[in-house]
Amino acid sequence: MAEACGSAPPEDPAGRLRALVTRPPSDTTRFEAAARASRCSGGDSTPARGWGIFLRGSRAGNGVAVWLRSPDTVANGAWPMLQRGDTVSPRGATVAVRYMVREMPHGFALDSGAVDVRADGRGLTVTARGVGLESAIAGRAFLQAWFEAVPLGADTVPCRPKP
Repeated sequence: MAEACGSAPPEDPAGRLRALVTRPPSDTTRFEAAARASRCSGGDSTPARGWGIFLRGSRAGNGVAVWLRSPDTVANGAWPMLQRGDTVSPRGATVAVRYMVREMPHGFALDSGAVDVRADGRGLTVTARGVGLESAIAGRAFLQAWFEAVPLGADTVPCRPKP
């Protein structure tokens, strides 16, 4: 009822995502979106099966997702890049991007690169840079993504790797 009157309750505070995708030889796609972060669990106590934090931001078909997988706290600093479906490594980051070129969706998971994590009173700041195989272009594409001041939500989402 309050929504119909224009006084809907405010949404949860969100951070920002900025992303730049570069495809050979020189195509670029830039986008920005609101970003959220949630704790995630895989349903059991095995760290490699899904513990950590899941960050995501998307708008108009473009988006980036980062899974910071850790059996304990999320520490500041560099995180190793994990391959999609890695079920052995207890700590690291998995990063994927989806983006639109005209009306055609594209996407890839990073298979190499670097992820840097900073947590402070404003929230999480995560920088991901790397490359991955973009099957639509039969080549490698580069992603730079910046999650800025993303608050860690109270909700918990399920996440676990799928080989």
